[in-house]
Amino acid sequence: MKPDLFEAPDYYNLDELLTEEHKLVRDAAREWVKRDVSPIIEEYAQKAEFPNQIVKGLAEIGAFGPYIPEEYGGAGLDQISYGLIMQEIERGDSGVRSTASVQSSLVMYPIWKYGNEEQRQKYLPKLASGEWIGSFGLTEPDYGSNPGGMVTNFKDMGDHYLLNGAKMWISNAPFCNIAVVWAKNEEGRIHGLIVERGMEGFSTPETHNKWSLRASATGELIFDNVKVPKENLLPKKSGLGAPLGCLDSARFGIAWGAIGAAMDCYDTALRYSKERLQFGKPIGQFQLQQKKLAEMITEITKAQLLAWRLGVMREAGTATSAQISMAKRNNVEMAINIAREARQMLGGMGISGEYSIMRHSMNLESVITYEGTHDIHLLITGLDITGLNAFK
Repeated sequence: MKPDLFEAPDYYNLDELLTEEHKLVRDAAREWVKRDVSPIIEEYAQKAEFPNQIVKGLAEIGAFGPYIPEEYGGAGLDQISYGLIMQEIERGDSGVRSTASVQSSLVMYPIWKYGNEEQRQKYLPKLASGEWIGSFGLTEPDYGSNPGGMVTNFKDMGDHYLLNGAKMWISNAPFCNIAVVWAKNEEGRIHGLIVERGMEGFSTPETHNKWSLRASATGELIFDNVKVPKENLLPKKSGLGAPLGCLDSARFGIAWGAIGAAMDCYDTALRYSKERLQFGKPIGQFQLQQKKLAEMITEITKAQLLAWRLGVMREAGTATSAQISMAKRNNVEMAINIAREARQMLGGMGISGEYSIMRHSMNLESVITYEGTHDIHLLITGLDITGLNAFK
């Protein structure tokens, strides 16, 4: 077990843009990752298992609903604090960050924003503490980038709703206590429903044989005539804009998280370049290796500035969905490119579980696809700047 020697790059002194609270929150998450995630994550990724013992730690560092008000069990932090926590967790592993992102942005966020007071009081404190884990049901076997085409539906049976359908590629599904599920009513309007484990007809089979996000539990949500109490309908927002609002929050967190993965790959490659000798000198002394490292730190710095500015705007309530989309796409592409370059710098050692790079690279192949694919985000930006809809 190798010690975690990570040192975060800050080439433009971006810490000067952060408050003392931001730095305290970030450093607490960083130390937790070094202590509780780094020593075990390679083993759990190799055996494709989620380390359940870290759930309590995630709750303690405020990773579950950082921006949810304290009255509901959240930490009451701002958006930049949320981003920094996601950055540090993904520096450890994208799959672990996925667990926190889903819990925060895709489960707690809609209950907080679209739920009523009874729902907030019932679910949010247990989710914030990690006592309960949630999942988010939007993607279906036949509907990914076109979620509006979903076929999962519910019917009004008088004293309850009857839910039928299936969702797939769902993080946390195998062990979730609740799922926020998006389904169409009899008029074809999309609504959110809170489905609880134990409801008859609700099952969550696990997805196996993944080469990516191996330390994250992924599964399906299957609904076979599930009776959902009427009080479990999220009342304050409906239509496709409701789940897309959740995705804005999740994509914001990913824009920060991807920086963490990139920083870890860069730091590993930089450290290795100073230690690995070839032709009688460290490989970091060769021009091509310096080119790679210089380009890495440049792209990381640009992504840090992009995420920080987006955080300022999101906290002010002025960030648009398209701006969030741009940051998600850019920062994940940046991270996956750095992972590939760093892997090359380590040569054969780059594919070994002794280093984190190949695991990050495989994980980022999922991150570049989920919460909106790379290509879909390009079209979102294209629509925003031209006003012309390429989706139709």
